[in-house]
Amino acid sequence: MESLAASAKKLPLTNNVVLDQAAILELIDQLRVAVPPEVAQARRITEEATRITERAREEGDAVIARAQEQAARMLEDRELVQMAKQRAEEIIDTATREAADIRRGGDEYAAGVLIRLEGECIKALTSIKRGIDMLDERYRPPHPVSAESDPAEAEVESEAMGSAAGS
Repeated sequence: MESLAASAKKLPLTNNVVLDQAAILELIDQLRVAVPPEVAQARRITEEATRITERAREEGDAVIARAQEQAARMLEDRELVQMAKQRAEEIIDTATREAADIRRGGDEYAAGVLIRLEGECIKALTSIKRGIDMLDERYRPPHPVSAESDPAEAEVESEAMGSAAGS
């Protein structure tokens, strides 16, 4: 090859040379025959290693992408769970406050009803007591008057007793 390049004709005003095409092709054929089969096998092994490396890189990228997607889903799920817990706590707090307000309102209402009922019971008891007192007055015998307190009444009383004894 060196001798071909050295004996080749130069093109004017350039560093280029004109080579004999048939002679170059003949040299390439000789090189092919002269290259040992191990070099060709090494080339095939290198190409196969490149393909394997590329496939491994693609599979690795796919695994990483899936892992990132799963991590994102898990993070999203965790955020959703956290949001759900927070919302549940808010609902429980609101329900607890509302229940306390309802209980307080119910207690106030019950106290008002009981106070009114107490007043009505007092009125009823007062009426009952008056009725009992009136009945007692109606059926109670008149108070005996002693002779010391009213001599005229003592005389009327003794006459009434004497006439009752004589009958």
